[in-house]
Amino acid sequence: MSDSPSTTQPDEELLSEARAVADNAYAPYSGFHVGAALRTRTGKVYTGANVENASYPLGVCAERTVLSCAASDGVRPGDIEAVAITASPCGGCRQWLLEFGVARVVFAHAGGVQIRSADELLPHSFILDT
Repeated sequence: MSDSPSTTQPDEELLSEARAVADNAYAPYSGFHVGAALRTRTGKVYTGANVENASYPLGVCAERTVLSCAASDGVRPGDIEAVAITASPCGGCRQWLLEFGVARVVFAHAGGVQIRSADELLPHSFILDT
C-alpha cells in the first residue's frame, strides 16, 4: 500500500468512531487517550478505549480492548474487515491484529492517516503452527 493512501468513506466513519470513544479512555497516568473501532465483515461495529492501571503492565491498549470485546461476542479471526485506531499500534497490538486476521488497519500517524494490512505492520511475525 502507498505511504499516504486515501481513506474510504467507511474507513473515515470508523476512524471517527475511534476518535469519539477515545474520550472514554481511562488514562490518569499518561493522559494519552486512545480509541479503536472495529468493523466486522457483516458490518457490525465495536469500540474500545485504552485502560491504564497503576501497575503499568496491567494496562490494556484500545486495540486489545476492542478485539477482546468482539471476541467475547463470537467474532473470530477472518471475521474482521477493518480496525481504526487514533494512534499507531504498539508491537503487541500489531501481533493481536495479525492473530485476528485484520484485513485493514486504519490509524492516525504523523498528522495523517495510514492504511496497512496487519502483515505489513508486523513483517516476519510470529505465527504458531498448529
